[in-house]
Amino acid sequence: MGIVVLTMKASVIEMFLVLLATGIHSNKDVTKKIKRPKFTVPQINCDVKAGKIINPEFVVKCPAGCQDPKYHVYGTDIYASYSSVCGAAIHSGVLDNSGGKILVRKVAGQSGYKGSYSNGVQSLSLPRWRESFIVSEGKPQKGVTYPSALTYSSSKSPAAKTDEATKAYQKPPVPETTAQPVTLTQVTGATATGAAHASLPKPSPSAGSTSSSLRPQPVGLRSGELDLWATSTYTSGQNSPRADPGIQSWDSPRAAFQKPAGAQVSPDCKIDLAFVIDGSSSIGKRRFRIQKQFLADVAQALDIGPAGPLMGIVQYGDNPSAQFNLRTHMNSRDLRTAIEKITQRGGLSNAGRAISFVTKNFFSKANGNRGSAPNVAVVIVDGWPTDKVEEASRFARESGINIFFITIEGATENEKQYVVEPNFSHKAVCRTNGFYSLNVQSWFSLHKTVQALVKRVCDTDRLACSKTCLNSADIGFVIDGSSSVGTGNFRTVLQFVANLSKEFEISDIDTRIGAVQYTYEQRLEFGFDDYNTKSDILNAIKRVGYWSGGTSTGAAINYALEQLFKKSKPNKRKLMILITDGRSYDDVRIPAMVAHHKGVITYAIGVAWAAQDELEVIATHPAKDHSFFVDEFDNLYKFVPKVIQNICTEFNSQPRN
Repeated sequence: MGIVVLTMKASVIEMFLVLLATGIHSNKDVTKKIKRPKFTVPQINCDVKAGKIINPEFVVKCPAGCQDPKYHVYGTDIYASYSSVCGAAIHSGVLDNSGGKILVRKVAGQSGYKGSYSNGVQSLSLPRWRESFIVSEGKPQKGVTYPSALTYSSSKSPAAKTDEATKAYQKPPVPETTAQPVTLTQVTGATATGAAHASLPKPSPSAGSTSSSLRPQPVGLRSGELDLWATSTYTSGQNSPRADPGIQSWDSPRAAFQKPAGAQVSPDCKIDLAFVIDGSSSIGKRRFRIQKQFLADVAQALDIGPAGPLMGIVQYGDNPSAQFNLRTHMNSRDLRTAIEKITQRGGLSNAGRAISFVTKNFFSKANGNRGSAPNVAVVIVDGWPTDKVEEASRFARESGINIFFITIEGATENEKQYVVEPNFSHKAVCRTNGFYSLNVQSWFSLHKTVQALVKRVCDTDRLACSKTCLNSADIGFVIDGSSSVGTGNFRTVLQFVANLSKEFEISDIDTRIGAVQYTYEQRLEFGFDDYNTKSDILNAIKRVGYWSGGTSTGAAINYALEQLFKKSKPNKRKLMILITDGRSYDDVRIPAMVAHHKGVITYAIGVAWAAQDELEVIATHPAKDHSFFVDEFDNLYKFVPKVIQNICTEFNSQPRN
């Protein structure tokens, strides 16, 4: 028995060893059959911006040719998510223009981005932005799984079919953009919200990294303020728990706009008003709603109507767009309803481009500009513009537009290095005396400026930029009717006077025209108050009869000062345009000096035998800008543009204080 038992035990052990060996062999076969999934690097186009991609960290392949300046980059080392991903990679030196793989990591938004030139790419400066990213060589890190298909933000509604998870992402057509579509994974805003809890590295200025939340923190946030990023694509859209209890929730229904306490408007307020509002991405959704509430409060306070103020709105981001013009809504109630429906454009904060748009397009007769009412443009800027405003504003002022600037949460000392144009508000406004500028420390203080703004825009006596070189002068022509001129040449002189007069805006409140003819004696042909339309002035010039006689220019200047300019309005520029064909029989020095002392700007135009030295004595200093000599009467017409140009150049060079 003992032997049998041992034999059975040996058999069992042998079977066990066979089964064990068989199992090991099978496991090896299974292991050989299981293959690790191969990582596919997604490709993107040169024009894809980091902000479009939801993934917090990813590896992508850039095509060749992304060094082109049309692919904009903002920042240095740390880039605003509004930048081209591949353009930033070239700027940072990670790639060259031949393309390749890169690793991209999202980081928190910065208080500003400094532009620089590097590796053939000129990056631009930008104010605070909601999100940033950094790029490095496209070597996947051990233990990190990178997506083979990128997810991107979409404007599709949440009702989109869930089985449409993968779509071909086609950017809107962009001029001169030749890149092909790139396949990304489409997600709705709700899905993007879920990504808010992921963890991201936050770089230091030296590109080192520490831990940071995915949702970029709002930059420039003042003490005690509400987090205005709360409704960005990174959050759930709920109100921040740090909300100011004094601010009504924007998520709650609002029965009606309330007129701000104490905001009273003059019953005589009649202006054509354009609000130029900031719709850039950096402003955030909540700030944009506060801005709309402010517009509604102003509309209520102004009491919009055909006989009073009219108001239109232009919104700007990358480019400006008219939301509605001056005659679209003719009462405050309709205007407030329209304001509620305005949606944010997004993009950069190109206020200079918006001011140019307003000057060229907004204040036209077709858009409701009445002509008889001052043109006013109120520009609202969050922080600072991303383009320059000085040149556009100068053109607007010269066109008679009174520019006001409301700057909200302006640059701190540390942020000023990122401002594209220092003192931009000072360079933009109609006058630099403080009347046209409002600096608001916090968006939550904006409502407090309604009364001050309404009072200022309706103070038409102080709207200095309504006065232009063409609508704000009393112009007295002093015409030589001496025998040497002759009848034919005298008619040529009158045509020259008519051609100059045509260039001005003539009315009883705009430019006014008067005329004196002289020989040895003087006579008033018509005064400033006699005619107040352009057609009446031109007809009056035609009716002037040739007198004939000697040439007493000094006496004529004294006569014009007494009979014409003594009746000039205090708020008008006084311009004397004297036309003569010879040397005066009397002294011109003292009369000219008196004219200059009384503030009469004198232009002296000599023809044929006129004395150049005498013209220079008569003319206001500098004489080279105020005296002209023409060899023949028939060439007088050639000097019309030059005279008008010099009048306007002098007007526009006046100090803006």
